[in-house]
Amino acid sequence: MKPGSRKVVVVSFDGLRPDLIDRVLTPNICRLQDVGATLARHRTGYPSETRVAFPSLVTGATASRHGMVGNKYVDRLATPHRYVDTADAVLLDRLNRESAGRLMTTPTLGEILATAGRSMAVLASNTAGTTRLFHHKAEDFGHIRLSGHFREACTPADVLAAAEAQFGRLPPVPPRGEPDFEAQDFLTSAFLGLIWPRFAPDLTILSFGEPDTSSHLNGTGAPKTREIIAFCDRQLGRLIDWWEGEGRDAGVQIMVMSDHGHITAHTRASVVGDLGRAGYSPGVAPGIGVDVVVVPGQVGSLYLTDPDPSQVTRLVESIVGLPWCGPVFTRPRNEVEGIARGSLGMHLVFADHDRAPDVYFAFRADDTVDPFGLIGGTFYDNDRRAGLGVHGGLHPKELATVGVVAGSSFRGAGFVSSTPSGICDLAPTILRILGIAPPAGMTGRVLAEIVDDESSADASPAVRSEQVTAGLGDYEQVLRRVAVGPTIYLDGGWAGVKATRDRGLSDAPGARGGGTAA
Repeated sequence: MKPGSRKVVVVSFDGLRPDLIDRVLTPNICRLQDVGATLARHRTGYPSETRVAFPSLVTGATASRHGMVGNKYVDRLATPHRYVDTADAVLLDRLNRESAGRLMTTPTLGEILATAGRSMAVLASNTAGTTRLFHHKAEDFGHIRLSGHFREACTPADVLAAAEAQFGRLPPVPPRGEPDFEAQDFLTSAFLGLIWPRFAPDLTILSFGEPDTSSHLNGTGAPKTREIIAFCDRQLGRLIDWWEGEGRDAGVQIMVMSDHGHITAHTRASVVGDLGRAGYSPGVAPGIGVDVVVVPGQVGSLYLTDPDPSQVTRLVESIVGLPWCGPVFTRPRNEVEGIARGSLGMHLVFADHDRAPDVYFAFRADDTVDPFGLIGGTFYDNDRRAGLGVHGGLHPKELATVGVVAGSSFRGAGFVSSTPSGICDLAPTILRILGIAPPAGMTGRVLAEIVDDESSADASPAVRSEQVTAGLGDYEQVLRRVAVGPTIYLDGGWAGVKATRDRGLSDAPGARGGGTAA
């Protein structure tokens, strides 16, 4: 089948850990693995947050290129400085218009497909902002973007009206802590009963906003979270039934993915409180008298009012001795180090964008086992109880993501690839399948090891591992990366005290807040 006649459907399970996949809980993901290929070392980027990862999916590039540097960030190009919560679809639309279309600073799949005369549809039950970020310019091209809850994220109006006429009104957001069943069913039905038969898009992204929300509010292995994982898997089963009966013969290729994993919060910290005790006047948004903005969330993002290198150094020195502080990154001073002593350069985690904070840090994580038997625990800074799922940092279980593909474009029969891969690789691979040349700005690579075509048949990429370190006093941090040719992926990062290493325990699981690669 020629590439131009193929189509792609991407199904995302927000926040699904790969080690939760099994034949009891997720029989349909396993069903697809049996006929397709599994990416066994698939990774997301840093920060390991949804509204960083999905822009990487649709741009094929890291945050250093696309500019979505966190779920929340401070826009210092605005006067006065502005706090941006990317969950707000209306705000994102305004920022895009104010920046002359530069909300994301590299082209997206929607733009690339439109230029090639092809179509894209997004159906997502995530936040309104996340839904918009999948294709933030859908209105410009007459493409479809359908939210499972939020009317302000939907376009065009006649498609929303048709979906509601056929499947009922957009379901409400469920009560806090309750799994989101209705939206997943609504969107799956809308694709099968409306979007595909009427429009047959060249690329469709069907994004389930679960199990992420349930993990945050109930725990990653909690009964309610497992219940919604099983429900989303059944929606995938409906899609596979359609694919086996119709879609496969129409040239449809399926990709199943997740955007990040989860680990379990175990010890609460107060970054604002500790910085206040260190002599700062911190706040969670820019304001009069605030000298450092602590962006709320599991990702540590610190924006100084005075970002002079001496002030960045002082800020880093203030946090590296605190028990919750994991790996720390500042703007690069050389190939490895950041401008502040003890920090690594944020270019090493591909987060060095103009919108990036002065200091990134990950909360210190470890390999403790939670009550549900899942590896991975961490300090956290929010008002929820301990024992719930969080993500954003560099623990291997936060970075590990689902990657399963099936269709005539891919190797099949249960093939398992142990070659490292990442979320940025999906866009160039999708474009290869559709017969469209990827733009030069993509940092991901075509997944030649699983693509079944003549140009990829003999692909055997060279893989190498690397480790970089930095320290200050008793503080030491380590970042592990792995490379496939020129493409580099994050394998994990952790921090702790040199005394641990000096006792000969540096490679013990959890010894310095991290562990072995997932």
